[in-house]
Formats: sequence, C-alpha cells, structure tokens
Amino acid sequence: MKILIDEDIPYNYQLFEKFGKVKTASGRYISNEILKDVDILIVRSVTKVDRNLLIGSNVKFVGTATSGFDHVDHEWLKENDIFFSVASGCNSVSVVEYVISAMLYQANRNCFDLREKTVGIVGFGNIGSLLNKYLKSLKVKTLICDPPLYEKEQNNEFVSLEKLLSSSDIISFHSSLNSSEKYSSYHLLDQDKIDSIHEGKTIINTSRGSIIDNKALYNSLKNNKKIDVILDVWENEPNILLPLLSKVLIGTPHIAGCSLEGKIRGIIKIFLDLNNFLGKKENINIKKLFSFESIKPVEIDGDLDQKRLYKLICSLYSIEKDNELLDRKSYLYFDTLRKFYSNHREWSSLEVNCNNTNTANLLHSLGFLVRNN
Repeated sequence: MKILIDEDIPYNYQLFEKFGKVKTASGRYISNEILKDVDILIVRSVTKVDRNLLIGSNVKFVGTATSGFDHVDHEWLKENDIFFSVASGCNSVSVVEYVISAMLYQANRNCFDLREKTVGIVGFGNIGSLLNKYLKSLKVKTLICDPPLYEKEQNNEFVSLEKLLSSSDIISFHSSLNSSEKYSSYHLLDQDKIDSIHEGKTIINTSRGSIIDNKALYNSLKNNKKIDVILDVWENEPNILLPLLSKVLIGTPHIAGCSLEGKIRGIIKIFLDLNNFLGKKENINIKKLFSFESIKPVEIDGDLDQKRLYKLICSLYSIEKDNELLDRKSYLYFDTLRKFYSNHREWSSLEVNCNNTNTANLLHSLGFLVRNN
C-alpha cells in the first residue's frame, strides 16, 4: 500500500505509516506522473484533484484535510469508485475566532461598539452558523444569506444578498466556491455589488478568494471608496494581486483556519475514514502523539467589556501580528508563510478564572475554558 501525502499536513508519517509506505510531496506540485503507483492520496486545498490528476492511477482513496472541498471533483471520484473523505468543519472554530478578532480589532481601532453594528453572514454552513452563534452571544445583530440552504429549508430568517449588502455594517463571506449555474458563487461580489455597498462598511472574506472579484475590489479602493477590507483568502493564490494587498485593512496569507486544534481535527478525520475504508482497527494515542504546550490560566475580575475581551483574545492570538506577515511588495513568500506558520491556539485552550457570572457565561459561550470562582 503506497500513500502520498501533502508534506505540509502534520503528523503524516506518525499516523499513516500504520497503513503502508508513506511518501510526501509539495501540494502544488502533485502530478499525475507521481501518482502512477499510489493507492492513497491525502491533500490540502492547494491540490486540484480531478480526472486530469488521477486518470490512469491506482488511487482508490482521496482525503482532504480541509473543511472545504471545491478543489476536489468529488462527482468524478464517485463515478470512478474512488472513496472521498473530507474534514468538514475541522477549522470552523479557528476561522470564526479569526473573524471575531478582526471585528474587535476594527471596533477598538475605529472606536465603535460592535453591539451597535449589524453583521451580514453570507453562507450558513459550519463556519457561518458558528459565527452567528458567537455574535449572538456578543449581542450583535446578524443577517443571514444562503440561497441554496433557503431553497432547502425555507427559513424565513434568511434574506437576499441585495438586502444583506444594503443593511449590514460588516459583511463576512463564508460561502463555498460553487460553479453551478443556479447558485454560482464565483465573483459573488462583483463590481456592481461592490458599487452598491455604502461607504463606511466592512468586507471580510475568509472563504475562497474567487468569491470576490479582486480586481474590481482593488479598482474601487484605488478610486477612494471608503470601505474597510479584511482578506485572508485571495484570487490566484499564491500569485495574489499585490496592489490590493496594499489597500486592505488586514491582509493575511490564508491562515485563518490554521489553529493547532483545527489541524489535528482535520487529520484525525482522514485517519479514521481511511481506517474504516481499509477495514483496519488502528488506534490513536492522542496524548502521546500530539504535544500541547501548556498555557498559563488567567484571571478576569468583574465585567468584561469589548476592550478587555480583545486583550484576552490577543493573549492567545494576535491578528495584528499576522497582518504584518505578508510583504506588500512581493507575493513570493505566500506559500512559505503558510508552510512555516506557527499554528495558533483556539480559545478553548485557555483557562479563565472569573468572579463574575455574566463574564463567565459569556466566555463559556465563546468556547473558553471557564472556572467561575
């Protein structure tokens, strides 16, 4: 059994040597040629998995250690009897924490109360629904747009994209990249829709770069459209549009979902699916395999306002530091930054001791490990 794994997937040898001979390769350079004698393929979002990649190979199992799977032609895999495993939702917590961090950074920078704003959430899957839950805990009003889900569930709380764009102060995109004619999300935010967004609003994209027409967005910002833009994903990664990078409030190299916990959830999901696919009964000793650096507990006295919450979050993860990673003059280090990114920890890794019930309840609802004294 020969297994090829993206070299940037953690714990690849430790986990998958149980099943066969493991080789690794750079995800962007996995080709049909090197798959000729491979049985198991495990990738990230940088590898396009389709007929062109797999035709003539022995691959019978494809796993992607990612939450999204628009890089995989899963219909072709099904038609060719190739098992497909996806780690849906593995990085949801990490992405939502990134988005909340970005909103609080902007709120403190621009001196506004996030509770007085309306956040529009485009896409109500694992990430969008969790973001909505966290914002509700923060007492922030939300609007939801998800046309495919609305058609399925007929949820009257959903609104049209036009309504969301006109009525939201902050617009956060969490759609999958879909090329279907009925619900195509490619350039969902095009020039006309960007033009319709009033000045003073904020656009956040942590889903897929091509959800937003990057050239149109750049042209609008270049022409002094007064909106704040926060981007973690870009069109044509890693060859991103550098002039756009210089115009955004926050620009990071596709690392919103790169928490240590999220990476581990993703790879464990693929391990378990492969275990079942092969009819094996291999076990994982999580404590032995995954090493977690202990984090010193913190004390929170009294009520928790917006500034104190942001300070608490920054003790675990600083979005301001990540905003400094990308060189505004060169995209050459985009993949290198992702490859050697120091995976941040999720809020659940921090124990917070509180003496205020309201503070304890809020932090608990946001995923922190809370001790109410």
